[in-house]
Order: sequence, then structure tokens, then C-alpha cells
Amino acid sequence: MERFKIGELTIEAGRTILMQGAQSPQFYTVLRGQGLRHKTLENGRRQVISFVLPGDLVGLQAVVTGEMQHSVEASVETTLCVFDRAGLWDLFSNQPKRSYSLTWLSAVEENFLGETLATLGQRDASQRIAWALVRLHERLSALGMARSGRVPLPWRQQDLADAVGLSLVHTNKTLARLRESGLADWSGGGLSLPGRRELAEMAGIDLEYPTQRPLL
Repeated sequence: MERFKIGELTIEAGRTILMQGAQSPQFYTVLRGQGLRHKTLENGRRQVISFVLPGDLVGLQAVVTGEMQHSVEASVETTLCVFDRAGLWDLFSNQPKRSYSLTWLSAVEENFLGETLATLGQRDASQRIAWALVRLHERLSALGMARSGRVPLPWRQQDLADAVGLSLVHTNKTLARLRESGLADWSGGGLSLPGRRELAEMAGIDLEYPTQRPLL
């Protein structure tokens, strides 16, 4: 894998990694850091598509379709492993296991996309927030980022609101209710879920347990 890698890149917090509509000669995997993917509509409104975590693949869309259909932003200082898009097919030809890894990741993303659409279309405000907090906590915990049950959550409430299709005011009030009831505490850039099972029941979802994910 190292021979296909052309370097590492560190992006400052708040900076754009890839811009919607742009082409890119590289694609990346996230070594360290966190970020988000978002799409800007014609009226200027923003939809957060997903949150970017270590191990995620970034920029493959531009490799396949020619340009990015959304932007990717670093929420904290983020280090990327850089690959040349021209070498992607050689990589898969020479290392078939990497093709399987990409297929695995795509299947997981497809499953998550279906759950996201169901959440935005059919769950109420409290259920949406509960779903997002549980799934983020699970993913970060599976990456070994939990400390005493608390995971780093550097995003703003506006980011969460834009991800679940709620206003900032509604999101703030819902988070306050969950905090007051002792189910969730998102403060100081970290998230703990004392009521994780209750939140999962509220959202109408099953708790997921860490599975070993392939690394690209």
C-alpha cells in the first residue's frame, strides 16, 4: 500500500479539504482528525451529509464521476493519507483485497444512507437527535476513541441541526431536554451517553456493536 501513497497532508480546523464542484487529482484516507461532508443548495442552505472520521475514504466520488458533488471540511486539525487517482485501478489490480475493502465500506455506507433517509423522513425531532447521538457514539467508540465512555464530538449544534433537518433552536431545546433527563451530555467538545439504551429505544433502532473494518 505504501508504494501507492504519495504523501500525507495536514489540514487546519475549519479549512476545506475538497470543494463541491471541484475536480481532484488525489483522493484521501483520514489518518487522524474529524470533519464533515456537506452539500450547499442553490438557495444557499446547507445539508450535512455525514461526519468524517478516521479511516474514512475522502474524494473517491471525484475519481469516479469527475467532480465532487459535495464539500468536505476539517472540523479539527486533520491528517490525510494522499493517493494519486491515476493509480487507483492499478492498486486494485495489484491488491484485490483492497477492492474487497472498498466494497465493504460501500456496503456499510449504503446501509447508513438508508437509515439516514428513514430518519429524516419518518422520525420526529427527539428521535432524530437520539439516533444521531447513538450512531456517532457507536462509530467513535468502535474506533477506540472513547475515554471513560466519552467520545470527542467537536462539531457545533448547527452542524447536527443541518445533518438531521432541524432548526438550531429546535436542536438546542432537544439536546437540553436529553441532558436534563440524564440521557446525554454533549459539552466541552465531548459526548457521553448515560442513557444509551434508552436513546436507542427512543429512536427505534438496535444498538450496534463494533465490527472489524478493513483499512484502505
